[in-house]
Amino acid sequence: MVIQHVIMVLIGLVGSFFSGLLGIGGAIINFPLLLYVPDWLGFTSFTPKEVASISMLQVFFASLSGMISNRLSAKGGATLVHKKLVIQMGLSTLIGSLIGSVSSLYLNSETINVVYGFLAVMAVFMMVIPTKASSENTPVSQVTYNTLLAVTSAFLVGIVSGIVGAGGAFILIPIMLTLLKIPTRITIASSLAIVFLSAVGGVIGKIAAGGIPLWPAVFAVIGSLLGAPLGAYLSRRLNVRMLRYALVVLIAVTAVKIWMDILI
Repeated sequence: MVIQHVIMVLIGLVGSFFSGLLGIGGAIINFPLLLYVPDWLGFTSFTPKEVASISMLQVFFASLSGMISNRLSAKGGATLVHKKLVIQMGLSTLIGSLIGSVSSLYLNSETINVVYGFLAVMAVFMMVIPTKASSENTPVSQVTYNTLLAVTSAFLVGIVSGIVGAGGAFILIPIMLTLLKIPTRITIASSLAIVFLSAVGGVIGKIAAGGIPLWPAVFAVIGSLLGAPLGAYLSRRLNVRMLRYALVVLIAVTAVKIWMDILI
């Protein structure tokens, strides 16, 4: 039992590390880790519904920790968070995530895996679309975007990410970069706050739906609180291209594994 708890801490730590590093909630990594690692190591495996519940709780605390760390580590007290964008997209994902989390109660495990697989593939394709490098130096106060597109896309992503227990950042980030033309570092800093609001709705929905494995979730959260600050610290010391490529690779590997299991 102790070893299993340690494993849950490590899974939470890995997911939250990339949460702070790349501005994601960590679910894109934690979902397959929670689904496969316990079974590979001979422990009791979790169902996709249980994985979604644990993952959503982990996303909530990882995004909160990463958001606070990014704020504290901002040089000179300056912040790269676009407040208007966070409020608009954050509230939209919160409502969508709440709807998706509650609706997951009526979906079977295979459907949840398929939804996750489609999200991962979509994210990979969107991340390889090139963006204009000239926008990277635009100050937060001068960044503009299509409000209707931002709100609508956030709401739809919230629904599907709520189903699989994700904050939705692994698809919201490509949308913010390629469709809304938000500079990369502003996207990463703002996405953590958006994911946190999304996770609020998702956690409420998962609690309402029931079936959350309490202690595994607790130890995954402990790992989340340890990993996110480290990821946020390194995020400000790596170049934009490395951050983008790292996110593409992580999502691509996950998508391949999920679809291999679904089809084979």
